[in-house]
Amino acid sequence: MHAFDILGDPVRRRIIELLREGELSAGDVVSAVGEEFGISQPAVSQHLKLLREAGFATQRAEGTRRLYSLDPTPLKAVDQWMDPFKRFWAPRLDALSTEIARGKRQKRLTDPPTRSTDSTTPPATPEERS
Repeated sequence: MHAFDILGDPVRRRIIELLREGELSAGDVVSAVGEEFGISQPAVSQHLKLLREAGFATQRAEGTRRLYSLDPTPLKAVDQWMDPFKRFWAPRLDALSTEIARGKRQKRLTDPPTRSTDSTTPPATPEERS
């Protein structure tokens, strides 16, 4: 199965997102994905099997539990495949980053500085504010 076939399914994408955070037991994956997508334990297990077979996940046994981890190798291949296409969106993302930085700078220049107060300092009186 091609990497984009794997990533094209929302359930498998969600499992990959969960595994990105770290190793999870099959039961934890079933709980999260089953509840979110309303699918059964056997359906989640089938998705985990496809992820393992495609190289996106690894499995190890710990007693009776099965623990899954993300293997980023296929994602690196997807990134390499997409590399020639990045020229279509990279300049726009760079321009967006520049505009965000300009907006932050402008806000910093136009907003009055905030005064730090702690619980021991009484609020300023109207005369002090003038």
